[in-house]
Amino acid sequence: MSISASMVKELRERTGAGMMECKKALVETDGDLDQAAEQLRKSGQAKADKKSGRVAADGKIVVASNGARAAIIEINSETDFVAKDDNFNAFADAVATLALADNIGDIESLNNATLSDGRSVEAARTDLVAKVGENISVRRIEQVESPDQLGSYTHGARIGAVVALSGGDEAMARDIAMHIAATNPLSVDESGVPAESLDRERRIFSEQAAESGKPPEIIEKMVTGKVAKYLKEITLVGQPFVKDPDTTVGKLLKGANASVTQFVRFEVGEGIEKKVENFAEEVMKQIEDADKS
Repeated sequence: MSISASMVKELRERTGAGMMECKKALVETDGDLDQAAEQLRKSGQAKADKKSGRVAADGKIVVASNGARAAIIEINSETDFVAKDDNFNAFADAVATLALADNIGDIESLNNATLSDGRSVEAARTDLVAKVGENISVRRIEQVESPDQLGSYTHGARIGAVVALSGGDEAMARDIAMHIAATNPLSVDESGVPAESLDRERRIFSEQAAESGKPPEIIEKMVTGKVAKYLKEITLVGQPFVKDPDTTVGKLLKGANASVTQFVRFEVGEGIEKKVENFAEEVMKQIEDADKS
C-alpha cells in the first residue's frame, strides 16, 4: 500500500524514531501503525541493549520544584554533545516533572512510571537511545521537602543543589543552595560527618604532628586545632559564605533564626570512572558501525 507523509509523521510522533526508520517500518507492516510502532520499539530496545554497557558519564542535573518539595535528578549520556541535544533535554525535563508530580524517590519506581505521552520512562529512554545513538542512563534521584523555605540552584547543567530551611526566606534559601553548589560541603554540621572519616583525618594529623618532635601535650593541641579547621572546611555551617567570606554560613543562619534541615548536591558523573578514548578513533569506529548496520 502507499505510505503517506501523514502516516510517517504520526508514527514519528508516537515513537520518536527517524523519518526513514518510520517509513521503512510502515512499508514492512503494510501501513499498520500499531505493528510499525511495536517493530520500532523492539528495534530500539535491541539498540539500547547493545549500548547499555557503554559508560555514560556526561549528561545533566535537573531540578523540578513546586515550592514545598523538589526533585533533583541526574540523567547521563556518553557525550556533552548529546547532553545538549533537544531530545535529551526534553526527556530529562519530562522525567523530572513526573518525579516531582508523583513524589518518586527511587530509580526503579521512576523507570516504571508513566510519562504524559503514555510511555514509561524506561520505554522513552530506550527510544532516546535509538534516536541519539548513545547510552542514556537515569542514574539517581532524591526528593527534598521543606518545612518553611526551599531553595535550588543549578550551575549550567552539570551541578545542582537543593536546600531545605527551617525559618529564613526564599532569597536566603537560594543563596545557600548556590553556596552548596560552589563548595560541596560534606554535611550540615559536625554531627553529619562519618566517624570513620573523622578518625582517619585525626590519625593522619597525629602522625604529621608526631614528626615535629614536640611534647605530647603540644601535639594534642596541634591535632585538635587541625581537626577543628578540617571540620570548618567540610561542614556547611563552618564554611565562609561565598557571597560574604567575612561571615560563615552558620552565622548567617543564626542571624536569621534559621537552620538547614536537609540539602542535596549532585554533580554530573561524580563517582563514575570515565573511559578516555582517542576522539579520532571513536569517530572512525562510529562510521564503521554505521556502515555495518
